[in-house]
Amino acid sequence: MQRAGRQAAVRAAAAAAGIEPIGGVRPEIDAAVQGALDICLTETDLGMGKKYRGKVRDTYDLGDKLVLVTTDRQSAFDRLLAAIPFKGQVLNQTSAWWMQQTQHIVGNALLAVPDPNACIMRKCRVFPVEFVCRGFMTGSTDTSLWTHYKAGAREYCGNSFLDGMRKNDRLAKNVITPTTKAEDHDVPISPADIVAQGLMTQAEWDAVSSAALQLFAFGQEQAAKRGLLLVDTKYEFGVDDQGNILLIDEIHTPDSSRYWIADTYEQRHAEGQEPQNIDKEFLRLWFRANCDPYNDPVLPEAPAELRSELSRRYVLLYERITGQQFQPAPLGQDPAERMRANVASALEAL
Repeated sequence: MQRAGRQAAVRAAAAAAGIEPIGGVRPEIDAAVQGALDICLTETDLGMGKKYRGKVRDTYDLGDKLVLVTTDRQSAFDRLLAAIPFKGQVLNQTSAWWMQQTQHIVGNALLAVPDPNACIMRKCRVFPVEFVCRGFMTGSTDTSLWTHYKAGAREYCGNSFLDGMRKNDRLAKNVITPTTKAEDHDVPISPADIVAQGLMTQAEWDAVSSAALQLFAFGQEQAAKRGLLLVDTKYEFGVDDQGNILLIDEIHTPDSSRYWIADTYEQRHAEGQEPQNIDKEFLRLWFRANCDPYNDPVLPEAPAELRSELSRRYVLLYERITGQQFQPAPLGQDPAERMRANVASALEAL
């Protein structure tokens, strides 16, 4: 009864904040999320290699290997928005699951997953391009397809689109809208310009774009079996010392991807409602409604109810995709000590 009451209270608080709570989350996850709200993993210090701090991940360069620690930092609009309980663990473990499932399409750089929040990767030469694959006309950021289409663009990143499309329409076919990887923001670019600017050779573009579309189609197929629509996603690739093209970053996570609930999509779309989603889009929309997330020097603090709901959705996605129960990392253990020990042990074994 106590668990049921806590779960009802969480849903009521989320609804009061203007958030549509999603069902299917186990009561023990609700309890764990509430207990972790004030102790999210936002900073790391493994005491090894050269550290690079990204928007969400901290990378430790060990020479021929990289240790990637996925934190609970939540970013969008090219800036930090909030900290989400267990987000880093969900992303790390979801991505590892997908990498195991997609090796028949393209190899990846993953060597080990020694910790809930950390993985060890083979170091590669990185292509300075993000491969954004899309199956729907949607989005809310400056690089999203819908943002450009709504502004009148019918040619975007080398793709052509017909007049008369509405937000959240399904595209006639999957497309790639690549962006360059800039320090503080992403810039849309066409395949022709990628080759012309020397970012990739034509052969590299052909091979990687083909792999990206195959990964996306496979992800959509697997998501559909689980009652989900994989709407869009992004991939990053690199080349190892043997010249092999490898997937080098997260794949099909709720951070790099947009997921909708399949069985309510058609009706909600017909009624002009936003699809039910299991990703960070509702966080983006909340910030869009409450500030100018690209230009305001100080952003409003995301409500605790919103942070809790996003955590619940991330865990729900992990469980639906992998078929495994999510096991939160122990809250009473110092995460820095845990990660240092786990990573050091794994490095010795590699």
